[in-house]
Amino acid sequence: MDPAENLVTLSGLWKTYAAPVLLDVALELRPGEVHALVGENGAGKTTLARIVSGLTRPDRGAMRLAGQPYAPASKRDAEEAGIRMVMQELNLIPNLSVAENLFLGHLPRRFGAIRYRQLHADARAAMAQVGLHGVPPDRPVRELGVGQQQLVEVAAGLAGSCRLLILDEPTAALTDAEVALLFDRIRELKARGAAILYISHRLEEIQRIADRITVLRDGRVVATRSVGETSLDEIIRLMVGRDLGEAHPRAVRQDGKAALRVVGLTRGAAVRGVSLDAREGEILGLAGLMGSGRTETLRAIFGADRPDAGEVYLGASEAPARICSPRDAVRLGLALLTEDRKQQGLLLPLPVRHNVTLARLDAFAGPGGVLRGAAERHAAERLAGQLGLQCSSIEQPVAELSGGNQQKAVLAKWLHRDCRVLLLDEPTRGVDVGAKFAIYGLLAGLAEGGKAIVMASSDLLELLAVCDRIAVMSAGRLAATFARGEATQDRIMQAALSGHVGSAMRDA
Repeated sequence: MDPAENLVTLSGLWKTYAAPVLLDVALELRPGEVHALVGENGAGKTTLARIVSGLTRPDRGAMRLAGQPYAPASKRDAEEAGIRMVMQELNLIPNLSVAENLFLGHLPRRFGAIRYRQLHADARAAMAQVGLHGVPPDRPVRELGVGQQQLVEVAAGLAGSCRLLILDEPTAALTDAEVALLFDRIRELKARGAAILYISHRLEEIQRIADRITVLRDGRVVATRSVGETSLDEIIRLMVGRDLGEAHPRAVRQDGKAALRVVGLTRGAAVRGVSLDAREGEILGLAGLMGSGRTETLRAIFGADRPDAGEVYLGASEAPARICSPRDAVRLGLALLTEDRKQQGLLLPLPVRHNVTLARLDAFAGPGGVLRGAAERHAAERLAGQLGLQCSSIEQPVAELSGGNQQKAVLAKWLHRDCRVLLLDEPTRGVDVGAKFAIYGLLAGLAEGGKAIVMASSDLLELLAVCDRIAVMSAGRLAATFARGEATQDRIMQAALSGHVGSAMRDA
């Protein structure tokens, strides 16, 4: 086929749920191109991707694949036509192994029995493509962190032959090194003539990898541009319909009193003798590669995982806090925004109203413990407005919200609790650029109001932009701490790799 011809052509696609999500969308994907799709949360990006990959049917409109009518009735139909999708929200089966998840539906069999030796060999080859060399293929997926699970999703998408690969926020939980590996695989697919539809909120990534970019706003295509002929400022204006102003306003904050002090925290090999402190009015960043112990440290502080050793001190107290469970932590004024919002942060079937007020329902208790519904609704509406949470109403099930709006619901829950120390694990994962700026401003305001914030993020630019200090973890240990003005991407990465360099030298 002539490379100038379209591989996929979408015309007049419409989709409505409680409200219109896609309105007369047209899009053309060419072989051998990376086509980026951007827009704010709720713009319709994921819905469009699900339609192309057979997971959702449009209300009306037409699709063509290599010039022929294309209307997949299922994901399997799409995959048989050579269209594969890596979804933003993890779609793995926790109790199955990595290998079984990679080839589910295509398991090698002989006389009806699964050939596990062949399965594990195929899995190792697929995992090597995305840097998962050290993960046993028979390991249950539930034992992996969110970042590693994301890589398993990517490996599954790359495992089969494909003419179009759809990647929906594939790097949300990945480190820079893992992103580089993914981009190498994308370039290989592109060189073989495949098309890639790349959905991401990380606009700097799009400039590195994409050829063209289409902007969705409120379910409509507002522009398609060659990446080399546009700028980040123009893309952002097209996405949000306005100028965002200063990206990362940071007031100079004075050192406050001690709010959190961690001494010798240890949990197996994941957290090894970590000592750190966070002060009132400060945003402390927590950097490190995947598996460095960032998430495990926050969970141990919060009592979600029981540490083997170490102590946590709150405020000016000379006595260690007794934190045996998350309930203890919340009562003592700590909050944890988890990296896995679906499994650990939200009650998906319940409405927005219940999710954002859940951490402090006693505030609405009337006589006899009966919930005062009007007061709860008023608080939920105020919190949703404060964070710009987009929903049809506060009675909408939170499962129906976009990923970014689900993240805002988790943030709203902890704002309502008014905790003194906020532990945030990837707080802007899956959040669009406009919402990111709003969250950065919100965190700055909370810090200026005296809150202590510990923020783990795999986005170094984000940490450099919003944090007063950055603590870097490597191989479960605290490798370095940089004050504002001292940290650079190079120095952070050098510290993040230090534990691995040392272990490699010892092994040699």
